[in-house]
Amino acid sequence: MTVTVIRSTPASRAVLVTGAALVLVGASLPFWAEPSWLREFVEIAAYFIFAMMWNLLAGYGGMVSVGQQAYFGIGGYVMLVMGNFLGINPFVAIPLAALVAAALAVPISWVAFRLQGGYFSIGTWVIAEVVRLTVANISLVGGGSGTSLTALRGISRTTRQYTTFWVALACVTATVGLVYLFLRSKEGLALLAIRDSEVAAESQGVAVQRMKLAVYVVAALGCGLAGALYFVSNLRISPDAAFGVNWTAFAIFIVMIGGIGRIEGALAGALVFWALNKFLSDYGTWYQLGLGLLAVLMTLGLRQGLAGFIEEKLRFELLPIQRRLKL
Repeated sequence: MTVTVIRSTPASRAVLVTGAALVLVGASLPFWAEPSWLREFVEIAAYFIFAMMWNLLAGYGGMVSVGQQAYFGIGGYVMLVMGNFLGINPFVAIPLAALVAAALAVPISWVAFRLQGGYFSIGTWVIAEVVRLTVANISLVGGGSGTSLTALRGISRTTRQYTTFWVALACVTATVGLVYLFLRSKEGLALLAIRDSEVAAESQGVAVQRMKLAVYVVAALGCGLAGALYFVSNLRISPDAAFGVNWTAFAIFIVMIGGIGRIEGALAGALVFWALNKFLSDYGTWYQLGLGLLAVLMTLGLRQGLAGFIEEKLRFELLPIQRRLKL
């Protein structure tokens, strides 16, 4: 009997081709779109990348963190220090800041991984607060009030907006591509096994602690990338803005709305969150209550999220990572 392993479908391959075409078309956006569109895209990109990293850590790895804003802020501040004080072009500093965030995640993980379950979640939040308070006491970067990114003053506004957009587009494309390839690899299968049962995964030869550390570091790298990208566009940074727990709250909302454990879920959720934030944020506390109510309703009535609901209705996965056997 012949068994065939199916890893993709004609529909999923068409989605990949369409996505590549959209990236090429999107690269021309600065030449014909309104400047406000470019700024909105960069904001969505930051939300998406951060939510994607939280989804990788919690949705695929089973490690629910409430402190990923630590690496978001680290990425933003390292980019600023490189640009303002080391003379490095801020756009070049974006990936470098992400690498610094990943490097710092290694010693931080020694503390975080001593905790399990809910203690791990609260512990990551405490770590983020420690980082925030530490940065708030460094006068070189403005202390608690923050400071501005001055390294871009000699660059025209148009050039800055165009370059920021293209960097954001490259970051989004690289994030989706690398996460997709990783989850379809043997290491991705090992990560899913760890999420389902660490004991069972270890009994099958999976190096559980090594894999969890690798995913934690990769998630920190992505969060640092999102932070550096966001503050290059924003041009100003402060400890409260960079290390606020709202960033993780937003990521959780995005993933829950779009679909936890789904690549396309983070994208769908990011678009929904951006639209709600843009058109309803003026309502203040009512807006925040609405976000919470929507998240509760989605959790109770549509646990698979928007992406999961669409895939269920269309009967195919947009970005499949599973392996199916065909006899």
